[in-house]
Amino acid sequence: MDSRRLFVFATVLLVIVLVAAGCAPKATPTPTPKSAPTPKPVTIEVYYPVAVDAPIAKILQGYADKFHEQHPNITVKPVFSGGYGDVKTTIQTTVQGGGKPPALAVMLAVDLYDLINADLITPLDGYLNAMPDKDAYINDFIPAFMENSYYDDKVWSIPFQRSVVTLYYNKDLFKQAGLEPPNSWESWGKAAGKLTKSEGDKVVRWGLLYPSGWPYWLFQPLAIGNGRNIVGDDPTTVYFDDPRVVEAAQFYIDLSKKYKAMPEGVQSNWGQAPGEFAKGSAAMIMHSSGSLAGILKQAKFEVGVMAVPGKKPGTFATVPGGGNLYILKGAPKEQQDAAWEFIEFLTQPEYVADFSINTGYIATRNAAYDTPAMKEHLKKVPQAAQIRDNLQYAGKEFSVQNLGEVRNIFHKYLQSAYNGEMSPAEAMKKAQEEADKALAPFK
Repeated sequence: MDSRRLFVFATVLLVIVLVAAGCAPKATPTPTPKSAPTPKPVTIEVYYPVAVDAPIAKILQGYADKFHEQHPNITVKPVFSGGYGDVKTTIQTTVQGGGKPPALAVMLAVDLYDLINADLITPLDGYLNAMPDKDAYINDFIPAFMENSYYDDKVWSIPFQRSVVTLYYNKDLFKQAGLEPPNSWESWGKAAGKLTKSEGDKVVRWGLLYPSGWPYWLFQPLAIGNGRNIVGDDPTTVYFDDPRVVEAAQFYIDLSKKYKAMPEGVQSNWGQAPGEFAKGSAAMIMHSSGSLAGILKQAKFEVGVMAVPGKKPGTFATVPGGGNLYILKGAPKEQQDAAWEFIEFLTQPEYVADFSINTGYIATRNAAYDTPAMKEHLKKVPQAAQIRDNLQYAGKEFSVQNLGEVRNIFHKYLQSAYNGEMSPAEAMKKAQEEADKALAPFK
């Protein structure tokens, strides 16, 4: 090929290449990836009662720290406010004074109606409905603990720190005295009387300590064990003056007057009773299952746990108790959302199991009992399984409309009977009359 033809061929080839290049689609530049927005930092307060002999403050702070590791933008600040009543009163006082409540609080499950009527809490259905496993989550909670979570077809709280009335007894003392665990009122009174020990005029060991400074909860098993709870299914009806309730009040008095088994009158010894029992100054105590871990840690003897003996031989009774997790209505939305995140975290089976193991409170979810930690714990601490099984004897805890006032009425007259200021029949008659008036607006 001569140079002239080579030049023509090269020119044509160049034109073809340029045309092809002009027709080719232009490459779309790759966009620079944008990083996800950093969540804004949120701090929430959790108002929390410390009502039993367990290292609650340390445990909850540990959970808050672990939660923060997974949710760096959320800081949880526990605020410990004494007992359940203190938490509720503090929140009410804050709101009434125009202040903002905490985002989250543990308050009594039975306070549900009062909290709704005071417009203090918000329903949780929006959060629950957003869960892909809502039904599995809710249905895994022990039904007795969910009973006070519902109202008006809504869920208002999630069970967390839940307990059951428990009769603790010193197995070593029972064996030394040749006694079997009581299975009736009479055998209970006789055993407690026999185990009371005096030196001269001084009692050095009571057969039974029965705290009654906040009496309704520990009284209920006596009434249930006699066939009549003080409350029914209707939240506007109470049965204070039922003869079986009156008889239950009389039995409490008989434990001191007849059997000489415990101090007379009202016993304001809730905080002291577990320690007195653990050091051997009482052979039995009525208390919360939430005190189990503390008692086992201190006691140098074999600790027995059981439901409360009923009037008839072979019958037993108890009642659930404790607190649920509530989100406060007056908290800002971002704090409410963060509070729900913390609720989901706390109620994971492994944390429910851990809380039960370290406190004695009953694990509120069935899945918690399938965790390796709980299975190992129940082997070492069979009392924990016995306490859970006592729920089979549980009646409904005292929860009615206008609970604060009705409960105060009941406490006032029950304690009057305990102190010998009125007969049980007179006291319960007056309690019924005043409670009916307090409940009338809600019927």
